[in-house]
Amino acid sequence: MNIDGKPWRTIWLEPDGTPGMHRVGVIDQTLLPHQFSTRTLVSCDEAAEAIRSMVVRGAPLIGVTGAYGLMLALQADASDAALAAAFEQLNATRPTAINLRWALERVRAKVQPLPPQQRAEAARVEAGAIADEDVAMGEAIGEHGLQLLQQLAAARPPARQGEPLNVLTHCNAGWVATVDWGTALAPIYKAHRAGLQVHVWVDETRPRNQGASLTAWELGREGVPHTVIVDNAGGHLMQHGQVDAVIVGTDRTTRTGDVCNKIGTYLKALAARDNGVPFYVALPASTIDWQVSDGVAEIPIEARSAAEVTHIQGRGADGAITSVQLSPDGSAGFNPAFDVTPARLVTALITERGVVAASEEGLRSLYGETV
Repeated sequence: MNIDGKPWRTIWLEPDGTPGMHRVGVIDQTLLPHQFSTRTLVSCDEAAEAIRSMVVRGAPLIGVTGAYGLMLALQADASDAALAAAFEQLNATRPTAINLRWALERVRAKVQPLPPQQRAEAARVEAGAIADEDVAMGEAIGEHGLQLLQQLAAARPPARQGEPLNVLTHCNAGWVATVDWGTALAPIYKAHRAGLQVHVWVDETRPRNQGASLTAWELGREGVPHTVIVDNAGGHLMQHGQVDAVIVGTDRTTRTGDVCNKIGTYLKALAARDNGVPFYVALPASTIDWQVSDGVAEIPIEARSAAEVTHIQGRGADGAITSVQLSPDGSAGFNPAFDVTPARLVTALITERGVVAASEEGLRSLYGETV
């Protein structure tokens, strides 16, 4: 995608001055939307901290960062012990998104049979392949989602044919959550570029406000009309016919079609069902956890710092990025980062291979050979 006319990915390799050695460049998402800045990761420790602190975030991007983190670890020490330690360190950073473990296992399987002197380069090649595949999957998700949006627009009554299609999204599942294109926002970008009038309702997404800060920022850079709303406004808009569809991403999808996404997604799905609004979930294959059938009972939900609830980050009148306290001294905070939306509330899953029902049968119809 473009930032001020320049094409960017969210993660890339940089030479470190030693032949065959690389560093990893990333966009620091903790500073967006007020400051665009990049970071260079030079070690596995730094890659792990970037994931943990949400310098990089979004399930697909976390996976790619983990893959490159293994490369960085192997550049320093390519022994079996170092590989095992780096795998565990990176895998422990974020427990909910399955893409991280999937990418780490893929790189480990590629390098483990090799002699130590070949491992770092093999990890670089495999991590690069994962990154390129993520871009291709995001664009394919966009194409399949575009067809859904075109069908929704065509099915509206004649009196509404000239109006923009109103899509509500929650959290950030755009290009900054992936390597490029995104998942839930990929159909939006495809629609906008195809000339379909589309307007996005952007949930602020408390407590880290990834909607207000990240989704609104990238939609603005692409020129997509959008409006930021408080998290609790979605149901009201649906009741008044101002939402044509909901599209969200997912950090882990069970084999039965349950989806785990940013906290608050479940409530949007309930409101959509009550108001007859289609609720779509966009995901790449790497997000499917074939070992899990009951999302509510089996998916581990990350509990983040209570400070994300009791405090908020923003830009002050002096232009400085600062954190302010919202709640009274002594008030406790609880911060589950995700919730699970049961498959029965999901209209369809938008994948890189097509659109299917949120069910085991639906997923197996596309990915049966991978199970």
